[in-house]
Amino acid sequence: MSTRYKIRQNLISIGDDFWIENEEGKKVYKVDGKVLRIRKTLVLEDAKGKKLAQIQERLLTIKDTMVIEDADGKDLAVIKKALIAPLRDKWDVKVKNGSDLVVQGNILDHEYTVKQGRDKVAEISKKWFSITDTYGVEVRSGQNDILILAVAVAVDMMAHGDDKKKKKKDGKEKEDR
Repeated sequence: MSTRYKIRQNLISIGDDFWIENEEGKKVYKVDGKVLRIRKTLVLEDAKGKKLAQIQERLLTIKDTMVIEDADGKDLAVIKKALIAPLRDKWDVKVKNGSDLVVQGNILDHEYTVKQGRDKVAEISKKWFSITDTYGVEVRSGQNDILILAVAVAVDMMAHGDDKKKKKKDGKEKEDR
């Protein structure tokens, strides 16, 4: 048994807020992009605005690193980009007080598998939606949905954040001409 969520990919940028919907299209979680911060920060809230987790870029690290904190500011997990290879990316997720995760997949197709040891615990995929800027996150039952969704958002930011900045910049340059 698993739960599927829907995330609109192009909305993930700092300063933007977006909703994570369930399979029925109901808005279940809000991601609030904090603007006036030195480092990239996203807050994951429930539908009523209660803070559930925070995703924050860790500055001054050799590899891309993001930290997921719980509502009280305690570290839940640290995500580090592990491997850079043509078309395939890998992130190591060190989970505090839990089993570590590995996210691996194809950056161009936006297809990723989240594994805990040898067990697949979640999948991040565009294949379930015909809308090009939308992807799904399928979380196996018994997993921490908030943690998995935060990992999915962090991986999207780490994998595609520069693409989005470039698109915005390219669009702005065309406007200026």
